[in-house]
Amino acid sequence: MANHVIAVYPGTFDPITLGHEDVVRRATQLFDRVIVAVAAGYHKKALFSLEERMAMTREAVKAYPKVQVESFSGLLRDFVVAQGAKAMVRGLRAVTDFDYEFQLAGMNRSLMPDVETVFLTPSDKYQFISSTFVREIAALGGEVDKFVSPNVNERLIAKVHSLAQT
Repeated sequence: MANHVIAVYPGTFDPITLGHEDVVRRATQLFDRVIVAVAAGYHKKALFSLEERMAMTREAVKAYPKVQVESFSGLLRDFVVAQGAKAMVRGLRAVTDFDYEFQLAGMNRSLMPDVETVFLTPSDKYQFISSTFVREIAALGGEVDKFVSPNVNERLIAKVHSLAQT
């Protein structure tokens, strides 16, 4: 019997970027199943609702049959354990991410000794992209089509426009 390894890739994905998509693609080459876990994000003020982030993420990963998109709230540990995952995928863009991610991996290892954290780096062309920068550039009227898929870009433009109307 084959040992099917499930990995969880958690984040707020507000919005999902081409860098996130690249990490998902890389994860599908390593794991039998990848669950993109969209956090309710109660601790962060999200631009998009959970439902919008789920829809954008599902659209972004639809080309990968091994990937499913789920939402979670509460402790990530509880979600990961409930999914039967053996790995957690984290994207690293730069050395500045490493310190935080290293601490997080240590905490997660303490909470989930049977789950390994795997760090994946996106392609060079995506290493500087962050959802925060994408949101800020879009809010200021800048073009973000080089950083997100066409579907996400469309939704960002509409969201910024609707917020400007209020």
